[in-house]
Amino acid sequence: MSLVLRRRRAPVLVSAHRFGAGDDASQENSRDALTDCLALGVDYVEFDVQRCVDGTFVVSHSAYVQLGPDRVRISELTLPQLRALRPDTLRYVEVLDALVGRAKAHIDLKFTSPDDRYDDPPSTYEAEAARLAVERLGAAELIVTTLDDQAVRALRDWADRAGVELLVGLSLGRSVRGLPWPEQLRVRVSELRPQLRLRESRANLVVAKHTLARLGVAAIARRRGLPLLVWTIDTEDSLHYWMKPGRAWLVTSNYPDAALRTRAAWTRPHRRPTP
Repeated sequence: MSLVLRRRRAPVLVSAHRFGAGDDASQENSRDALTDCLALGVDYVEFDVQRCVDGTFVVSHSAYVQLGPDRVRISELTLPQLRALRPDTLRYVEVLDALVGRAKAHIDLKFTSPDDRYDDPPSTYEAEAARLAVERLGAAELIVTTLDDQAVRALRDWADRAGVELLVGLSLGRSVRGLPWPEQLRVRVSELRPQLRLRESRANLVVAKHTLARLGVAAIARRRGLPLLVWTIDTEDSLHYWMKPGRAWLVTSNYPDAALRTRAAWTRPHRRPTP
């Protein structure tokens, strides 16, 4: 059997989005949700990483924490200050250590570095976070994703210098809420036709919101020979579509148990769903 045919028939991998907390936002990126998704046997665990002012990386989707009527940026707080406001915040390295030997890490970086650091990729905060993950898990046991083109390029350049084979994904599908209409249009066009961005960022993994993937990004990934990660797949119809072998390399879902069941149905001999 040819390599191409084997890849087309390979089961789609499953990543538990924000630890697979489902529709319970209070459980996103929580210790309990992490324990539950690991028990399911998912392939990857997805989590969001922020950076405190003292250099500590923490797990949080939001860049802010509530302080009375106001919101404060996590990037302006030390870890002790953050935990005083949100005691259950997990440190990045705690999650990495919990994954060892159990699942691969899907690390979504929600911060960027000061502009001058991108002139020296190993000095970037993104490279520091990737280095910690590689040291604990090994490069083959993780992927790193980010919305920022410059950050993708810095990570790829750092990995090359360090002799590390690391999958780094450029995420397509960012929110454009609040942007002026011309900027919204520019962003959406750059996401529907991301060839230039992929080339200049040196991304070796394409990461796309499911709507963009269906509108042509999946075809672009195939033509470029790059693996495709599709987010976030939750409904029965979407799971049925994207879990078909060959449609994607990896999908993220808030309901990893449902994604795993759908994959099992697709891969069970003689009992595959109707395409």
